[in-house]
Amino acid sequence: MIREDFNYQSHGFTGHLAEPEEGSDRAVVIIMGGEQSLLPGIKIAERFADYGITGLAVSLYGADGLPESPNQIPIDMFIPAIQYLREVKHIEKLSVYGQSMGSIFAVLVAQYIGGFENLIMVSPTHVPFEGTLKDKKTMSGHSVATWHGEDIPFVRADLSKVKATKYQNHPDAKSRVTGMWAAYHDAYQDLAAVEQARLHAEETHARILLIAGDEDECWPAEYSVREIERSLKEAHYDNDVKTIIYHHGSHLNGLMPNRQREKKLYRMIPLIGVMYRTFGRYRQENLRYFEESEQEIINWIRR
Repeated sequence: MIREDFNYQSHGFTGHLAEPEEGSDRAVVIIMGGEQSLLPGIKIAERFADYGITGLAVSLYGADGLPESPNQIPIDMFIPAIQYLREVKHIEKLSVYGQSMGSIFAVLVAQYIGGFENLIMVSPTHVPFEGTLKDKKTMSGHSVATWHGEDIPFVRADLSKVKATKYQNHPDAKSRVTGMWAAYHDAYQDLAAVEQARLHAEETHARILLIAGDEDECWPAEYSVREIERSLKEAHYDNDVKTIIYHHGSHLNGLMPNRQREKKLYRMIPLIGVMYRTFGRYRQENLRYFEESEQEIINWIRR
């Protein structure tokens, strides 16, 4: 496997590439989170490379030249990343994969920059949110994303009073949820802001795969998937769309690192079960969903 690192000062973006030794005519731009995320994007890029698909994980924040937190992250920085894949690696078939907050950027990149064959959204939201400062609690007053220096319309989910580890009952939830889940749920009730900020997946012209768990611990991902579906139907979207909702499914979903290569990471599963309540309660089901969703994603890209 061939690996390559990129930094903002030299390349216009921060990222990590994993390429099969024999090369590939397919590539996936992987968008997950910050440079120091618990689940590093390079591990997902390497997993795509295991299947003969070049993976380029692009970091959103937390590196030199990038915002220090999820706040006003420029969509523009994906332009040189895509140019590298097209012009240097001569990629013909390009997909974009967004997991969790990365789903916001996956849609925006496919919408504003374009040229993607596939858009894959895992545990997504259907709107951009207000950005947060470095403590991830203080709201910035700006969008999490920008295009040409201008804020992308956003919805405000006030995380300043949230205690992420405190679970509570909620009338609209299928189980006890975190305060963070409730904050995002309540943000969706601002219908005027949601309508203004709604992501326009119908403008991507890509084949769209949507994956979510119905007991997502972080935000109501199933609800967002249904909203995206509804928007696509109203727009008479004429490309392939597939939705997968996992019963008792967690926020942790989609492609996961190679289990044999990342044994140390998988030894953390008991701790993950404490952090992600649904995963802890339904561990075997969710481990099976990892395998199932991986095959769904790879098959979708290979079609």
